[in-house]
Amino acid sequence: MRIVMGAQNCGFGPVSELAAVSRLLAGHERVFVGDGVAASFARANPDAFDDIRPVSGAVDALLEAGDHVVSAMDADLALRAVVARRPVVMVDSLFGFWQLRRPLARIRDLCEGLPRSGFAAADAHLRELSPHERVVAAHLLATDSVVQNFPGIGARLAEFAALGPGPAVHLTGAIIDHTGLPDAPSTTGTTSPEYDLLVNVGGFRNFLLDFESNNDYLLLLGRLLEDLPRDWPRFRHVLVCGGPFAGRAGERERTVSSAGRETTFRCLPQHEVLRQAANTPAYLMAPGLTALHEALALDRLPLALHEQHYAHVFTVRRLGGTLFGRTANRFSDVVPYDDVPEEDFAGTAALVRIAGRIRTDEGLYAAFRRSFNERVERYLSLTSARRRDGVRELREILGGEPVASVVARIFAR
Repeated sequence: MRIVMGAQNCGFGPVSELAAVSRLLAGHERVFVGDGVAASFARANPDAFDDIRPVSGAVDALLEAGDHVVSAMDADLALRAVVARRPVVMVDSLFGFWQLRRPLARIRDLCEGLPRSGFAAADAHLRELSPHERVVAAHLLATDSVVQNFPGIGARLAEFAALGPGPAVHLTGAIIDHTGLPDAPSTTGTTSPEYDLLVNVGGFRNFLLDFESNNDYLLLLGRLLEDLPRDWPRFRHVLVCGGPFAGRAGERERTVSSAGRETTFRCLPQHEVLRQAANTPAYLMAPGLTALHEALALDRLPLALHEQHYAHVFTVRRLGGTLFGRTANRFSDVVPYDDVPEEDFAGTAALVRIAGRIRTDEGLYAAFRRSFNERVERYLSLTSARRRDGVRELREILGGEPVASVVARIFAR
């Protein structure tokens, strides 16, 4: 069976979930189609796919020649699959996050009247929908939906059920590549890790954020990392990884030395990131759900970096009652969130402005640095038992049927 696959171009979360599902389908021909940060991840992890193609190619022809489609939150790919009359599976870790401005029944009615003469006609038919609503529409049009458990998701599931018969929605636990998880240090005998601190920035790029524009977060993080050796001499070797440090001929990869301490910036293949996450004593990460689930699978409780975009604000708030949520870094520690709208694009734009203000205002930056150091100190003071409790707490909240079982059931039909 030929399976065409794609992921939403928002950081590494969607495409890493897609790679996890793809590895469960290794007996089939798996063709990834995409551009941007999703394609960068796919190229860095070629073992997850059998072929990698750009969107600029003949996507519709590829779908016509395919048997099945898997879309990780990529609404356009799902819509193209429906027009091509191919079964499509929507994979989604943010099922309860998508904000609806119109009733779900209205979106359902639009989907029922969808023209299937071509993508342009179908796209025009759904033009009134917001980007979030288009993702929800893709779920309503899909053959199956694989949705990751998260606090509050029950309300969205109930909304779908209230519509009556529709696509099969499968609730699952972590959508991550369990087969690629390394052994914990205690079982490998590792006694001398390569790094003292791992900082996982994730893919970063999305509908607004970029490496060269709307990048105040990255510039602020860079300034903070310059001060890190002075504030934390115990971190003699620091690894900073993620999409911002990938580039042609590795021009964004670099190692900076200061006072006998080294900070290395790299974009690593996913399995290598997981290996470092398992073995590095201290772990800071952007508060994305996929990276968090991977840490939990490794029995690691990470410290959340400040929010890059509005979905991170949503995640940290929903997990605010957990140890992970209470210890997380927040821009609101320094700047009140009075002007951060409860909306994806506008909320993310507000976070960009906040990061820019903190970076360029010496008083705000001093408060930001002090707050960050306080949270790092609190994180490092946690006992092993307390960290295990934090991991167990999140597993109980976020757990569900293994994704391998769900995928096997869907593709056995």
